Amino acid sequence: MDCPLHRPSPFPACGHGSWPYPFIRHATTPGMRAARFPGGADDADPAALTRAAGLRPLVAGRAAWISPAVAARRTALAAGLEPRVLDALREADCGRWRGLPYERVAREEPEALARWLADPHAAPHGGESRAAFAGRVAAWLGSVTAEAGPDAAGTVVVCDAGVIRAALGQALGLDPTATTRFDLAPLSATELAAARDGWRVSYVNRKV
Repeated sequence: MDCPLHRPSPFPACGHGSWPYPFIRHATTPGMRAARFPGGADDADPAALTRAAGLRPLVAGRAAWISPAVAARRTALAAGLEPRVLDALREADCGRWRGLPYERVAREEPEALARWLADPHAAPHGGESRAAFAGRVAAWLGSVTAEAGPDAAGTVVVCDAGVIRAALGQALGLDPTATTRFDLAPLSATELAAARDGWRVSYVNRKV
């Protein structure tokens, strides 16, 4: 059996002068399986929460910053984390597309969807543009280095893929349209390290 206790830790210590912040994508939800725009109200799948409980030997008792999504809280509690909800970690507001299947939006609003995919400043759904979303996550990362710093190093972040991609985009200087190329599986780990000269990417989409 592939037991977390018998694998190298996915959360190794960073080098001198940098402070690690591991991100865990929350457990699978019905919305993920149905390919719907995120809404935040979906609960995590029971089987996925059983897998999340396998993280306990690695992270139990550690502080966690989590998104307001139900699945994020359920994942954090299953892993034995001590969660604190941060609104800055919520997924992008998709306006009237919230909770709808991607296929339906592509069928009913193809031009609007194409504009949203091509232009990071477009918000045809009446919600938050991808550029505004990226700016929100970037502002939160800035507050981490300015206010939390080394005292909060090792705090686990539990959220959905959009926030993790936006954080990677900020660290690497990527346009919001490019960050969709990162594959991030449910319950995978991605780590950013805060250094004096900016953010560094330690690893992406690591199985835990």
